[in-house]
Amino acid sequence: MTASHSDSLVVLFGATAGANGAKLGSDERELILLVWQVVDLHSKKTGILHKALVKADNLELSDQCREESGLTPEGLSEAEPLDRVLHQFTQLVLNDLKALGKSTYTLCTDGQLLIRQVLHPEASKKNFLLPDCFYSFYNLQKEFHECCSNSAPVKDLTIKSMAEYLSIPMDDSDNDFGVCEVSTMVTIVLSLLDEPYNHRFIVPETVKYKYETGPCSRSETVDNETVIRARGLPWQSSDQDIARFFKGLNIAKGGVALCLNAQGRRNGEALVRFVDSEQRNLALERHKHHMGSRYIEVYKATGEEFLKIAGGTSNEVAQFLSMENQVIIRMRGLPFTATPEDVLGFLGTECPVTGGKEGLLFVKYPDGRPTGDAFVLFSCEEYAQQALKKHKEILGKRYIELFRSTAAEVQQVLNRYLSTPLIPTLPGPIIPVIPSPYPMVTSTVRDCVRLRGLPYTAAIDDILEFMGESTVDIKPHGVHMVLNQQGRPSGDAFIQMKSSDKAYLVAQKCHKKMMKDRYVEVFQCSGEEMNFVLMGGTLNRSGLSPPPCKLPCLSPPAYAAFQAATAVIPAEAAATLYQSPALLSTARNHHASATAPPAVAYYPAQATQLYMNYTAYYPSPPVSPTTVGYIAAPPASLAAAAASASHTPVVPQPGALVRMQGLPYNTGMKEILSFFQGYQLHTDSIIVLYNLSGKPSGEALVTFPDLGLAKRAVAEKHGQLFGGQQVDLFLV
Repeated sequence: MTASHSDSLVVLFGATAGANGAKLGSDERELILLVWQVVDLHSKKTGILHKALVKADNLELSDQCREESGLTPEGLSEAEPLDRVLHQFTQLVLNDLKALGKSTYTLCTDGQLLIRQVLHPEASKKNFLLPDCFYSFYNLQKEFHECCSNSAPVKDLTIKSMAEYLSIPMDDSDNDFGVCEVSTMVTIVLSLLDEPYNHRFIVPETVKYKYETGPCSRSETVDNETVIRARGLPWQSSDQDIARFFKGLNIAKGGVALCLNAQGRRNGEALVRFVDSEQRNLALERHKHHMGSRYIEVYKATGEEFLKIAGGTSNEVAQFLSMENQVIIRMRGLPFTATPEDVLGFLGTECPVTGGKEGLLFVKYPDGRPTGDAFVLFSCEEYAQQALKKHKEILGKRYIELFRSTAAEVQQVLNRYLSTPLIPTLPGPIIPVIPSPYPMVTSTVRDCVRLRGLPYTAAIDDILEFMGESTVDIKPHGVHMVLNQQGRPSGDAFIQMKSSDKAYLVAQKCHKKMMKDRYVEVFQCSGEEMNFVLMGGTLNRSGLSPPPCKLPCLSPPAYAAFQAATAVIPAEAAATLYQSPALLSTARNHHASATAPPAVAYYPAQATQLYMNYTAYYPSPPVSPTTVGYIAAPPASLAAAAASASHTPVVPQPGALVRMQGLPYNTGMKEILSFFQGYQLHTDSIIVLYNLSGKPSGEALVTFPDLGLAKRAVAEKHGQLFGGQQVDLFLV
């Protein structure tokens, strides 16, 4: 029973089992005490002062809490849990209002923290809804500052400082924690109602009931002081999950943007935009709070970063997202011939799409070809849940993957398809470089350590400083920075030590030691495990997971199929170009013969850009990005390698490239050769493409001897059946 112009206030005070005062709620500790009293704003009469203990799930109390409150775990063990205490609170408030002849009320607290940082997050974690009265409240600090503007800033005001300013004595003689605070707050309220202030409590603060979705235009202006970056999110997190993590704080409409990497995979980060800087600052206090079993890191971000992720320019996307407060589902793997009717039929009548065909958005390449992705709108969570049950069901001859999505993800996926070429073309000159003379040996001896969680700005010098005196035990050229698929630091590094004992000591000494503003995890591992991770596997305390794809992917030698200039930069130019240590990728050519010359790594003329061993043909389901490893080589060895290799350079062969789409997932090279019988092809002409999960993508690249044969193949074979499916052919 609340109203914008309530005739009563319920002055409320609370405490947690951990930090209180200005840090209330910052440590995720549970509420253990509520004290309140009703104040009639017209007659200025007061009701009964109530005090209720709350039984927390964790009864361990901090030293500060024990000292300030005098409470003990034994005393709290007899109390009621929070949901029952709040039910009793509502009943007692209504009884007091009835006794005073009043009907409406609004809460009044000594700041925002009790409501926003304690009650709402705790109720969310414990899966119960707070009564409506907790979505509107007066902040006594702000109301006081409105009357006494020459007092301390709002953020510095306390119950004691407000009482001293008004010359109100605080009677804490009985040491009854909470009772003295509420009594003093009530006296402050009554003083503000009297002369000379004659204050009226008119506009309360509000807490949003739910997160509102919506589009964001790149032309919008976003205040830098309203945006944060959340890191460490579970990959399956939705925008609603993130809004729930920040429950109690007001997120701007459409203000949650999940970040995707270059392959369209969620990378465990999100940018969140709040309605004002005050809410953003409260969000920063939730740094390392938990979402399930994971802790989430919260940092400041900028409006520009938010717009890069969430901002859109497409009218089609804006129209699609204009139907607000819809649940968005992403469909992946659709047949390229799928129509809106096919998708609606696949979803069925049990999960109707909002607006029928208007609730479907097919993702296409710039030339209008379908990508196999689509987004679907549902009006409620129930329909979305029904749709998700169809994950990996068959449409046509392909299984369809369904995932929760967000408005920002729609923008990112569409922007990526419309702005990025499907297959990058190689630059003209290519420098052949023999791999480093300091190979990373594959060994089961655990003489390596892995550093995880490095600051992205960390350099080798920072790592050496971090390891301190242990640097003398590092093998020559034994520091390996791990880059992601964009060639940027991933936060990981591997160090090769002189022995397993030295690696063990480093892991024990440096684990969770701080580097700049981050703590770094240090694990002992073997050379074999190191190479597994550099190839895309995962390593943690639970063990080793192999790389997601051991199958052939596009790697530098395979790019010989592309048209490129045959010029090779001389060794002297190469030595000049690479004055700093070059980055040499680990060899991954599984098809090299036993008599072949040493493996050759290829580099484009731009020293800052590398073609790495991954395939990115369409966004894939949200998982963690794969890492790619590099090892540094000294300039002298690089120049010598270039000189020795320049006698037998490997140069892309001439030919014309055709792309195949819509292949059955079990297609092999023999089937493709049979399909193109009579076109002078051989097995080296064919590359079957796989996604980053190691699964066939339904696509292949075929190199024909000349452009005429390629055009003839496209004209004659485009649209023909291949294994029961229609295949599309395109000249690249």
